[in-house]
Amino acid sequence: MEPATFARDLGLPGLFDVHTHFLPPQVMAKVRHQFDTAGPLIGSVWPLEYRADDNELVATLRGFAVRRFSSLPYAHRPDMAEFLNDWSFGFADRTPGCLRSATFYPEPGAAAYVADRIEAGAEIFKLHVQVGGIDVRDPLLTDTWGLLQDAGTPVVVHAGSGPVGTAYTGPGPVADLLTAYPRLSLVIAHLGAPEYADFLMLAEAYEQVRVDTTMVFTPFFDALGEVFPPDLLPRLRDLQPKVLLGSDFPNIPYPYAEQLAGLSRLDLGDDWLRDVCWHNAARLFGA
Repeated sequence: MEPATFARDLGLPGLFDVHTHFLPPQVMAKVRHQFDTAGPLIGSVWPLEYRADDNELVATLRGFAVRRFSSLPYAHRPDMAEFLNDWSFGFADRTPGCLRSATFYPEPGAAAYVADRIEAGAEIFKLHVQVGGIDVRDPLLTDTWGLLQDAGTPVVVHAGSGPVGTAYTGPGPVADLLTAYPRLSLVIAHLGAPEYADFLMLAEAYEQVRVDTTMVFTPFFDALGEVFPPDLLPRLRDLQPKVLLGSDFPNIPYPYAEQLAGLSRLDLGDDWLRDVCWHNAARLFGA
């Protein structure tokens, strides 16, 4: 399945992938090393399919008919977020179609720089609970969450326990967060794998909670033991307006088309695919 053909056959102008990564070269090199060596938060061999500089990777996405995408930096320690944000804003400014992406970390001053980034036009944030060992309920994030709730800016949160659970992964902390900030716009990465049912419940319960498809329904993810339970498919179908295409490109161990093939195999209908692969994100971010 050629991605461009897939989009054309659905009558779409292209694909809108909300979960892709572009990082400063020195940071991307360290990320790739973790995948190459099956680092402790990866847990298994993860042979990356795409390795190139940013220009070539962007050209590859465009060849797949991906018209809109993100860079999704994520800070895993203090005093890192603003370095990533500066680079990510610059990348978006020189890369048509890329969402202006940013990140934050539980640290003094987080609310101030998040406010500045919102004012400067940040369209999406990323928080990686698993890699950063972050508790979303950390008091250092109290003001930050309030700002994000009021702004309505979506935050992609990797909070599921896959591929390797850590102290604050799982649905419990996110459920507590949403109790305190029920209007937060969250995008649950990887459909919350492997705690699919609990994260779907949050998307059903809260108006501004969505999920992305990143890596789910691919043979590689299934082999990791992250199989999406078939009995949850009716709920995923009913969440049609809240499901967004995500891929994790370029840090994936298979061709990009496998993500699309996995979605097609669900047999949830062309209207569902059209919403997931373009319309839902276009409504959320504009296109």
